[in-house]
Amino acid sequence: MTDIFRDIPIPPGYRSREAALFVSQMEDQSRRLATGTRGLSPEGLAWQLEPGMNTIGMLLAHIAIVEVYWMQIGVLGSESSDAVSVLGIREEDDGIPLAEDAGPPEALAGRDLAFFDDLLARARDFTRLQAMQLTDADLDRQIEIILANGAHHTSTVRWRLYHVLEHLAGHFGQILLLRHALRIAEAAHPS
Repeated sequence: MTDIFRDIPIPPGYRSREAALFVSQMEDQSRRLATGTRGLSPEGLAWQLEPGMNTIGMLLAHIAIVEVYWMQIGVLGSESSDAVSVLGIREEDDGIPLAEDAGPPEALAGRDLAFFDDLLARARDFTRLQAMQLTDADLDRQIEIILANGAHHTSTVRWRLYHVLEHLAGHFGQILLLRHALRIAEAAHPS
């Protein structure tokens, strides 16, 4: 029996069982993501299907940056996000979105899988620390933010946690598709 059909445990130490469950679900998706990216070289992490398209490395950095962003802005209610204080890279260092004909961002050039694993681990440590403090009442709290385009967005802390999980899962699917495309490209042009 494979472990894809295992239970999602509720980790101890959280004030809210529901917040603990969100984190446990994110941990499970991250474990699967780590399995799906093993063996990638810096070249594979920077490979583009076409200019202007995301790389696996860009998506890994983006997952970490967005997780920190939503925890800072969407859960803590901070006025601004500071990815550098948690991850050591700026929000724009993931390169997303790229210009139509652009190559991968210089900030990620030559980075290996350990670099991206570290970013994801730092983001999760930050998320875990913040989520452990949340109560059930906190999950119902509404927070309004003003998006970069000037639009106002109001949602609960519960939705913000869900969105971090949804964001991770969506980009995990993109990464798996890029990994498959990379395998096809490597088979067509062996080195």
